[in-house]
Amino acid sequence: MFELFISAFITFFVVIDPPGCAPIYASLTSGASSAQRQSMAIRAVIIATLILLIFALFGEDLLRALGISLDSFRIAGGIMLFLIALEMVFEKRTQRREDRAQKIIDTPEVEDVSVFPMAMPMIAGPGSIASVMLTMARSEGTSGTLIVLAAMGSVLLLMLGALLLAGPLMRVLGQKIEAVITRLLGVLLAALAAQFVIDGVKASFSYHSL
Repeated sequence: MFELFISAFITFFVVIDPPGCAPIYASLTSGASSAQRQSMAIRAVIIATLILLIFALFGEDLLRALGISLDSFRIAGGIMLFLIALEMVFEKRTQRREDRAQKIIDTPEVEDVSVFPMAMPMIAGPGSIASVMLTMARSEGTSGTLIVLAAMGSVLLLMLGALLLAGPLMRVLGQKIEAVITRLLGVLLAALAAQFVIDGVKASFSYHSL
């Protein structure tokens, strides 16, 4: 169970990426007051949590209704996470997030960034939704489900802390340290993504050989 928590925690931490979202949030809310920044950070994390909870608890039923097997989703989700990992290693993901943030900044009438782009797609994006569903599929029984949800909750709490402390955090970390951390996490995510694909392929061949 401890191994499941660590695996789930690392997966969620890498994909949701609290250290990577902090500088984006700081730039998006540069013109807001301290109270407004706190309010938007809390609202963004709550909305993202609700979205991820829905997919964690009902995602498998949704796949079943669409006629998609869990093994197929493992393979597709693993490939998608691997692409995200490549972007992290080569810093393309950070650049894309910064470009999205700049577009919001350049649009004066948009003030509340809690729903878009923070809650979705930056926190509860396709990668994190896929990660939640894939990790939930690996859990067994109620205890396993609770452990995965606890890991997800821990990362979302870290995300809330990162958003609330975005300004000071950026001054401490700096861009160079953040880039090194992002690349290391990208390598870890690539390995986890490969494991998802391997598990999906193995399960598919086992099913067809029966």
